[in-house]
Amino acid sequence: MHAIVRQGDGKYYVSPVFGYYKDVKSKDDYQRYLESIHTPYYVVWDEAGEHLIKWFANYKKGIPAYIRIDMTTQEAECVRLSEGIKYSESDHFSRYIYRHLRFAYPTYIFDSINFEIDDEGTPYWVCPVKKFNIGLFGGQTVGRVVLCNAVTGEMTDYKVEDVPTWVDKVYSAELLIDLYDYNGSLKHGFINSILSQRDCLKTTDGYNYIALEDDVWVYTGITSVGQDNSNVGFVLMNQRTMETRYYEVSGAEEYSAMDSAKGRVQNLGYKATFPLLINVSGQPTYFMALKDDAGLVKCYAMLNIEKYQNVAIGDSVLQCESNYIQLLKDNGIVDKSTQEITNTESVTGVISKIMPVVADGNTHMYIMLDGHNDIYDVNAADNIDIIRYEAGMNIKLEYIKAGNVNTVTSIIRNTDGMGVSYKAVVPDNAVICY
Repeated sequence: MHAIVRQGDGKYYVSPVFGYYKDVKSKDDYQRYLESIHTPYYVVWDEAGEHLIKWFANYKKGIPAYIRIDMTTQEAECVRLSEGIKYSESDHFSRYIYRHLRFAYPTYIFDSINFEIDDEGTPYWVCPVKKFNIGLFGGQTVGRVVLCNAVTGEMTDYKVEDVPTWVDKVYSAELLIDLYDYNGSLKHGFINSILSQRDCLKTTDGYNYIALEDDVWVYTGITSVGQDNSNVGFVLMNQRTMETRYYEVSGAEEYSAMDSAKGRVQNLGYKATFPLLINVSGQPTYFMALKDDAGLVKCYAMLNIEKYQNVAIGDSVLQCESNYIQLLKDNGIVDKSTQEITNTESVTGVISKIMPVVADGNTHMYIMLDGHNDIYDVNAADNIDIIRYEAGMNIKLEYIKAGNVNTVTSIIRNTDGMGVSYKAVVPDNAVICY
């Protein structure tokens, strides 16, 4: 699974979540934290805030809960703790997390600390300790990691190689990128990096995260120091172990790809996230999310890294991939026999409710079935026979699961043993965004 939305975007989902719980009000002065835990992201709020008087009134309870936000599905969940978090950046006196660490380890120089949840749901502060390999303060890496239980304050000191596998972030993305830039520019020595710059490489201006092998990896492109607008490869860097993998793939650099994807939906004003490079039908492909001004994901884009004018759009990942494979076929990039991504499911039932909805100028029929809570979306432009259907009719749907609304790919209505079938075909140039 890919982490397709950047870390900081979680803030856009916090305020709507507060409305789901009557005892949580967004008008209060909350202190929020955001960190990545595998695929979901976590936000913690502090009912006491930073006001000292409020803190005295609430310090026995601590922070009562955290909000878990899955950045792939954008679903949010309030997770309440049996015992509140007592050590945080918004606490005071000996419970202020940095003071708590300093008293226990007065000689350590800590890097930025991270909030994470272990496999049992216990909240921890992951506190990397800086290690300097050149002189007093040069050649920074991470030598040790202190894990602090955010509820009890208990601390455990680990060597960096002995850190538990549930920890995701020991090395920050910025530190990993700096280390790779040193490696890419100094491979033939310092003088070469200034004068001839032979074989000098550097990372591109941007990065993203990808969940792989139960770890979080930093992804970024690699380009030459000469400031051309193309990439020579990309690199994956493990935030827990510092393992680095380089893949040699030439093509357009990420910002050119982002501009191409935005141009595909320029009438909607969506913004593209920093892309990931994935393999689709043997073709190196940029994959990115397209968001509105509020930071909400509206659709997805895929484009060929070598021919980045070929852009496919879909309102779900599966639909985007299916449209992209068809686009590759139409342009002769892959063989016509290449299978599209379908991964469809089917359901049979009686229509309990059918309602027309206009989305971005296109009419969609939303269907619900007796005994089912799911909503099924039929694009009227691609399924004109949908106007013949009404509540009470038996129907069989083939669909692709796509978040809260399932996208119908095939519909079958049975009448007195006779079947009427229509296979939906999504045009290659269709922009289906909500």
